Amino acid sequence: MNSQPQRQPSAAQATGIAIAGNPALCDARGALYLPECGLLVVSDLHLEKGSSFARRGSLLPPYDTAATLIRLQHVIADYQPEIVVSLGDSFHDREGAARLPAIYRAALEELATGRDWYWIAGNHDPDAPAGLPGRFVEELSLSGLTFRHEPAKGSSVGEIAGHLHPGARLVRRGRSVRRPCFACDGERLIMPAFGAYTGMLNVLDRAYAGLFGAERLIAYMLGSSRVYPIARGMLSAG
Repeated sequence: MNSQPQRQPSAAQATGIAIAGNPALCDARGALYLPECGLLVVSDLHLEKGSSFARRGSLLPPYDTAATLIRLQHVIADYQPEIVVSLGDSFHDREGAARLPAIYRAALEELATGRDWYWIAGNHDPDAPAGLPGRFVEELSLSGLTFRHEPAKGSSVGEIAGHLHPGARLVRRGRSVRRPCFACDGERLIMPAFGAYTGMLNVLDRAYAGLFGAERLIAYMLGSSRVYPIARGMLSAG
């Protein structure tokens, strides 16, 4: 249990929710904080995606890892978690950790110092990240919650997963807004992708079929400085 007073984010507001009875904060930067156990969750960092594309001849600006780590540094500085869980696809491919430049490797080592760090296996990075601190696990059970990369089929109370990169679309007065989101029905939560070069998949897509109680689903859309809870009935496909 975390005996330290809860830290509040300085760069973004957060919205309080409950996941299977566990209080949590959805941070507008795409991280989830569980104050009762001092645990911070991020998902789908896809570090070194730019260099992965470059190896295949598709050139992207090589700034994705830097941008993602800077945002992660700020979130960790705000919450000072005792535990950090990275929910898989932390690297864009199996060799991503080995390609990591020394400056970014040092940044990750510093972030992990003095706290428990868990790397969850993802479909892009099914192996332990080479030479980095932390424990590599297929999934993690802690405080009545289960942390895994891909959501299990059907109902799974207390599951926190990633993989699907949820996003939501809201249409009002003829204007359409699309934003990444946390998707939650009170029993399970799917995290937005945290990485700088990641896209999103609308929470109304058939890929989410059977994962949520439709009448309870809320998309917690990420704004520039706050999180906006939007009921399923207000969301648009596409």
